[in-house]
Order: sequence, then structure tokens, then C-alpha cells
Amino acid sequence: MWTWLRDRLAASDPGLLRLAAGVRTSGSIALTLAVLGTLDLPVRHLVAGALAAMVATFAIRERQRRRQAVTLALGLPVALVSLSLGALLHSRVVAGDLFFLALIFCAVYSRRFGDRGNALGLIGFQAYFMSLFVGATVPVLPGLCGVVVIAFLCSALVRFVIVYETPAGILQRLREAFRVRLAQLVEAQLELLDAGPDEVGKALGAVREGTARLHETAMMIQSRLQEGTSDEAVAQLVQRRIADAEIAAERLGLLLLNARSAERASTLTLHLPGASVPASGRLPVRDDVAGTLRRDLRALVLLVLRPAGEDGRTALAQVRNRLLGYREEENLPSAPPAVRDVFRGIGETARAVLGLRAALDEPQDESDDTPATTRSREELDAENAAIAGAAEAEREERAPTGLERPTTRAAVQVSVGSALAIAGGEFLSSHRWYWAVLTCWIVFVNTSSTGEILVKGYRRLVGTVLGVAAGIVLVGLIGPATWPALGLVLVFVFLMFYTASLSHTLMSFFVTAALGLLYSLLHAYSPAVLLLRVQETALGVACGIVAAVLVLPVRTGRRTDELLVTVLQRLSDAAGAAVEQLSGKPAADLLDRARDLDKALGDLRAATQPLTHPVTPMRARRSTVQYVMALLETCAYHTRSLAATAELLPAHPSIAGDPRLRQVCGRITRNIAALVARLTDEHTTAGIERGPSIASLLDAEPDTEGTPDAPRYDRVTGRVLRHLQRLDEAVVGLARPLGVPVPDPAPDPAPEPAR
Repeated sequence: MWTWLRDRLAASDPGLLRLAAGVRTSGSIALTLAVLGTLDLPVRHLVAGALAAMVATFAIRERQRRRQAVTLALGLPVALVSLSLGALLHSRVVAGDLFFLALIFCAVYSRRFGDRGNALGLIGFQAYFMSLFVGATVPVLPGLCGVVVIAFLCSALVRFVIVYETPAGILQRLREAFRVRLAQLVEAQLELLDAGPDEVGKALGAVREGTARLHETAMMIQSRLQEGTSDEAVAQLVQRRIADAEIAAERLGLLLLNARSAERASTLTLHLPGASVPASGRLPVRDDVAGTLRRDLRALVLLVLRPAGEDGRTALAQVRNRLLGYREEENLPSAPPAVRDVFRGIGETARAVLGLRAALDEPQDESDDTPATTRSREELDAENAAIAGAAEAEREERAPTGLERPTTRAAVQVSVGSALAIAGGEFLSSHRWYWAVLTCWIVFVNTSSTGEILVKGYRRLVGTVLGVAAGIVLVGLIGPATWPALGLVLVFVFLMFYTASLSHTLMSFFVTAALGLLYSLLHAYSPAVLLLRVQETALGVACGIVAAVLVLPVRTGRRTDELLVTVLQRLSDAAGAAVEQLSGKPAADLLDRARDLDKALGDLRAATQPLTHPVTPMRARRSTVQYVMALLETCAYHTRSLAATAELLPAHPSIAGDPRLRQVCGRITRNIAALVARLTDEHTTAGIERGPSIASLLDAEPDTEGTPDAPRYDRVTGRVLRHLQRLDEAVVGLARPLGVPVPDPAPDPAPEPAR
């Protein structure tokens, strides 16, 4: 039971990052309140201490502990200065407002200096906000400064001693999350195998979700490899094995869909929500083969989840050997070609799991290895040696300057929006106007376009309204009891940070509910105050939207077009480099290029959220954006597969480069260039180039689909051509929604007569 709960928690919260953030922040507040409680300080000081401990904890986002300590040490004087100025300007309304606007500009502009600049700016802003919230004045300033010092010390104690985290430990937990999510994806694929016609849509949706969750974890691991591994060679090895496992699992899902379908399934089906499912039914095989397939999928789940060092390792070795045996043609059962492909896919996924275990330094038991397992180990060892000797190439990109720089533009926008919020907030309440400013600030955090600001503002307003209702109920139940209220505030703080990356609506709900309790502790609570909170929030959202629309605006369409150009350029770069290596060129940093493509695609996915939001009125545009994103996901999958296959060349002397592949890829890269030209210049005349399908080159391959015993996994040209064919089809599919003319396809050349 404990193992099941641990696995589910690891899968739902990869690396336990959200859990650690919630525990660290609520723990800092609890420790601060405990220390302040022994000093018998008034409630105002307790609330100030809680707010200071919260900002001292969540503002610091750096990953190296040494840098965290330096930033926390620098943040203390910043907080004290900001708090002191807030108290000194308490009675000087105009001067205080002007200083607040200057502070807001500097706090946002400081994001250009990285995590430390962002943290110090956030601490300065929140300390000034805290002075407004608790009504700091000069007489009480010394006591509040002492409270802030205690809060920072408690935050440091929790961060560096109590909730002790290291980059290596976080990476290890992310690896465990990847393992569990991989097993969950295989379980979803097993359900897809058994699903009837009425359930296949739901089962396919679960496979799509599992594939996306696995990719999300792979990208989280990628972002922490440098800090969490001992050297560059280890980081590259883990990166390669994670990519192998991800590609093998996604391909297994596609093969399963093919096996139970009356027609060949497109990779697009695994990425497009609501895509039509190919005509399907039960597996077209007799019961004993279908039973074997189900047994081996369950065995694959066991192989992924169960550590090699546990009891029963002999049985686990037998399972591993049986699955790896499917990489040999003579071990495949007698079945239709599509079903035999599924067994091959299980063998390849088992090989990826074997490589993943070796990369994660798990104990390896080779005493029961079969020849097939030995061959897989030898291949992995050869690949490891090749990866260790690979050199890393660095690529530089031009950084924007002036008002093109996002931090500068955001600083100007937030300052203008905050000025409007201060003016409007003063009309609503001369004492609570700062809530409008805080909302205006928050809607600009981690947003890059007008649409994103609109969606975030909408979510914050909904969460605030629900939180007000909850706050009224809770204050009525708890009343003026100090410590029960503070305890419940701690619970809400934990939930706020635990749900922050999942839902801004939930985070706003918990913030507002906690706020009602804090106001009751400050003896300033009334239902009218919480209703004023809703009004100030709505005003802040409106001011933020006005500033985003009128001041240096970045339209959602423009932002998505810019990111789409970046994705297409990374796609061309990664696919071209992979094909160059497959054509016999020197080795390149292929997986790094593929992950750069994944990162750019992730940025685009986030930017398109306003266009795909359920409440968007533009339904046709929503469907188009979903279709384009699914095509790009398909392109990314095939590009990752090409990169992973190309990196086999240095390690496998039996695999030779094929110069024909370069001319095959040339058409794809030229078509991508045409798409980029269309996005950057609407008057361009560039169009899509069509020609003989890449499938026609497959017909010339001696390694054909119709030969059941052909050693397909020893020769990669056929597989590469299939990936290129799917990539070519997806790139051409992007042309129509992007407005690029597409000519009719040219007929494939007729085969020459035998001589």
C-alpha cells in the first residue's frame, strides 16, 4: 500500500517539487510564528512575520544552495529598506504612491538580471506591500524590522536544515517520477488494447495524457541535469536514456493503435484531442497471441517499476530476457505483421528500460542473461562509450535590446497599469487600494501577451470570488481565536503553493480565504472588506488589461507567430542535423537540438492557452490552433526519433550512413523555410514543394515489410525513411492552416521494368 501511494505521489508531483515548496513555505511561517509567539508580540507583528517569512521563502528560485544563501542574505537589507520607506511614507500619500510606482518599475525590470534580480525585486515589492497591509508607522518600525530579521532567519533554517534539498536529490526523485509515469503509460496502452469500440476514445485519451505527462517529466529532468549530475558525460548519458525510453514508449502506443485498427494510424492521432480514431476492433489474432501480448505488457510494467535489487530477481531476469528476446525475429510469435510489430516495440521498450537502469546506476545482475540480453547490453555499452566522447557545441542567439526586451516592456506596462490601479483604487477605498496594485502586478507575472494576461486575470477574479465566500464562512466558524486561525492560514499557504503551478484559480482561492482570516486577526474584518477585495481585484485586472492593450502591446497572434517561427527553425535545425549525421557527416549534439525544439514547443504551447481556453468565443480558431499544435507535436516526436537513431551510428559499426537521406530531407527543410517566410512576411510568394512521396523510396528498400524474418532492427534506413515520411506529411499539413499554397502532389515514379 505504501509503495502504491509513493508511486502515485511521485507521478502526480514529479520530483515532489510542489510538495517541497508548500512544506518549505508553510514550515517557515510556522517556525516564525512559534518564535514570535514566545516573545508575546501583538497580532500585527505576527501577521508581518508570517508575510515576511513567506516572501523570503518563495521568492528564491535558484537551484544551487550557495546562490540561494547569497540571495537570501542580500534580500534581508532590501526588505528592511523597503519596509522602512513604507513606514516613513505612510502619511505622505503622493510621495508614497510615486515611490511605490518607482519600486514596481525597478522590481519588474530587475528580472532581466536572472533569478537573483527577480528575487530581490520581488522581496522589495512584497516588503513595501506588507507595510501597507499591516499599517506600518515610524513608532512601530523597530519592532517590525526585528520581526523581519527573525522571519528571514527562520526561512534560512527551514530551507537549509529542516527541508533539506539538493539538486542531485531532486533529480533522483524526478527519475523516479519518470519511471512511474512510464509504467502508467504502458498500463494505459494495455487498456487501449482491450478497449471495445465504445471505450476506445476514452482509452486513447488516457494514452494521450500519459504520453504528455511522460514528456513533461523528461523535460523537467532535462532542465536539472547540469546541476544534478556529477559531470557532463553523466548528464549526456541520462539525457540519452530518458529520450530512448520516451521515444520507445510513444512508438509502442502507435504500434498498438495500428495493431487494433483496420488502417494505418497516424502519429497525429496520439497528439490531437478529439481526433477521429481509426476504424478499429479487437486484435485480429487468436486468443493465445492476444493473451501473450497482454501478459508481456503487464510484464513490461513490472520491469519498469521493480528495482533490480529486490527479492525475486531471478523471476525478474526471466521477464527481462523474454521481453528483450522480441528484438530477435526468431522469437516473434506467428501473427499478422502489425501485431509482430507490437512485440518488436515491447522488445525495444524493454531495451530502453535496461539502458535507463544502467544510466541511473542501478545494480545489474548479468548471471541469467540470454544471448539477446547480452547483445542489448553490448549495444548499450558501445553507445555509452560514444556518448562519453561526444563534444558539446554551443549556439548563441541575438538577445533583444531596449523596449524589445520583455523585462523592459513589462516594467513599463506594469508601472502604467499600477498607476491606473492606484488612482482607481483610491476611489474605491483609501485604505485598501493596494489590492488593485497587487492584482495588476500578479497578472503580468509569467505572461507575455495580452491574451495570457486576460486569461490569468479571469482566473484570478474567479478564485477571488470563491475565496471571499469561503472566507466569510470560515471567519464565522472560527471567530477571533488567534492560534486556530493562524493554523488554518498555514494550511491555506501550503495548499496555495502546492497548487500554484496547477491552477491560478485555486491559488487565488486559498490566498483570499487566508486573507479573510488575517483580517479577522487584525480586527479589520467585515463582509464588506472581503467584497471590497473582489472589487479591487476586478479593478486590478482591468487596469492590467488596459495597460497590456495600450502600452507597448504584444498581441497574442504576434506572440504565437514569433514562437512558431522559433519552433520551425529549431525543427529544421534538429531534423537537418540528424539527417546530416545519418548521411555520413560528423557527429553533432543531436539530442540537445531535439530538446531545444521541445523547449520552444513548450513555450508555444503556453502562449496558445488563451486561444485554446474552453471559454474562448473563437471556436474555429481554437480548433485550428489545436490542429497546428498536434502537427508540431508529431514533428517533434519524429525529430526526436531521428536524433536518437542518428546517434546510434558511432556505436554500431553495422549501421552505415546513407547519403540519399540528405536529398530526402532537403525538401522538408525547404518547406519549413517557406512556412517561416510566410509567418515573417505575409506578401511572400514562397510555396510548398511537392514531389514523389518518401514512401516510394521505401519500396526500393531490400528490407521490406512483407518479409517476416527480415532483420529490421539491424538496419535503420527503412525506419529513418518512415520517420522522414511522417515528418514530410506533417510539415505539408501545417501549410494550409498557415495560409501557404500547396500544389497537388506529384505522382510517384513508376518502377523501372526489370532488365
